[in-house]
Amino acid sequence: MMASAAPDACPAGQNNQGNFLDAPRLERGVTRFWLIRHALVEQNARAMMYGTMDVPLCPESLVAQQPMYEALARRLPSDAHWFVTPLSRTRRTAEAIQNAGYGERPLTVEPGFLEQELGEWQGLPHAEFPKKLERAPHYFWPLSGEERPPGGENMVDVCRRVGHALSMLAASHAKQDMVVVSHGGAIRAALAHALKIDADTALHFSIQNLSLTILECHDGVWRVVTANELPGI
Repeated sequence: MMASAAPDACPAGQNNQGNFLDAPRLERGVTRFWLIRHALVEQNARAMMYGTMDVPLCPESLVAQQPMYEALARRLPSDAHWFVTPLSRTRRTAEAIQNAGYGERPLTVEPGFLEQELGEWQGLPHAEFPKKLERAPHYFWPLSGEERPPGGENMVDVCRRVGHALSMLAASHAKQDMVVVSHGGAIRAALAHALKIDADTALHFSIQNLSLTILECHDGVWRVVTANELPGI
């Protein structure tokens, strides 16, 4: 007697393991953050430690990187809530993505995702900055995770601030998608919160301009989907 064909062990759309989330497509109805680092700032600003100074974007890069904005517009969920920081470079980046094909959406300002505040050291040329440090700088960041500039924050403070913002939005926008246009230090801090690692460890992540980092919150348990994904690359 001929045996009948075995049924498909992995039918499309069926999840046989309740906590197995690594499907080809991201599951809907999950509390998910789409964190984007703002675009490249203009040349004069790049010569100094600008921190939370409100510096403009590089106009040439806005034009040259148009394909990256278009790729982000396609990649992001169409029904997401959008958040920016009080600094114009995040708002301008968000507007550029929306204008590249995503469509206009309201932009809510969330200060919790600001860059590290460098206090009295903001605006210093890069060559002058090391002379101010009391600790050896991090290999991949201008200062160590625990060094606090006068009147500013250390990265431990930033991790605490960003973690609070993530938890707050995860509670108020449960099972929804949120696009957050933020800063390199703040996104590293978000990874520190999700992975429960210290600030110095999180600073080993590369977070490039216009890169995408996706975090999910499942009943208070955080998951990293991607980090430093470069659109269209």
